[in-house]
Amino acid sequence: MTIPSGTALITGATAGIGAEFARQLAARGHDLVLVARDRERLDALAAELRATHAVQVEVLAADLLDAGQRATVEARMGGDGDPSGAGSIGVLVNNAGFGLHTDFDLSAIDAEQRLLDILVTVPMRLSHVALGAMVARHSGAIVNVTSIAAYAPLGSYSAAKAWLQNFSRWANAYYRPAGVTVTALAPGFVRTEFHARMNVSRESMAPGWMWLDVEPLVRTALRAADRGRAVSVPSLRYKFIAVVAGLLPMGIVTRFAKKHRWTRR
Repeated sequence: MTIPSGTALITGATAGIGAEFARQLAARGHDLVLVARDRERLDALAAELRATHAVQVEVLAADLLDAGQRATVEARMGGDGDPSGAGSIGVLVNNAGFGLHTDFDLSAIDAEQRLLDILVTVPMRLSHVALGAMVARHSGAIVNVTSIAAYAPLGSYSAAKAWLQNFSRWANAYYRPAGVTVTALAPGFVRTEFHARMNVSRESMAPGWMWLDVEPLVRTALRAADRGRAVSVPSLRYKFIAVVAGLLPMGIVTRFAKKHRWTRR
């Protein structure tokens, strides 16, 4: 089994994991639809991929938290604008996301709502559109970028990622007989822009041995999707962490996650 041919739509494609999915899928010969807010960076990546891999790359600049702009992406996911069907989406990578470096009770509730929307509502809606078309064609693949945090009780971020992880596992089992696979990629700490955008340093988040490079991470995820696996946890160290996190008492996990939480009060 391999990921089916066809155009791949990738959200959060300007950098990091999303951009690496774009590069590796283009190297496999997939045409692409790149989705993110920053058109300038999307155009630069699109130009690179066209020149390097001779594939067609469509840029769709959109804020997925804006209902109107998200609807445009949903319409493209469903095949609007391509009556021939030649550019129908065969692969969906739900990668867009961000994190909050604030305890839940200290966060603005609107920020928490945006977090929930980008990590749950957006991939749910895009997956719903994708599955409708893919099941009808008996072909398709979805990769949902979750997190190793889905295995432990670490606040609203991990709760949202746990939803997407469980959804992916169910959807893979349910839709594989129809020719559609759904794979959750559950990375740990990855050397991307993610933490810089949260205004936190890598050193303050985790020791050096816990950080992963993006190229082997995505390569492993695509291999898992090729094989129709429901979950891809990169590296032996994170496989071990995933198992241990589910066995530890909740109090230990939360104390490890926020050692100094109560020193402020």
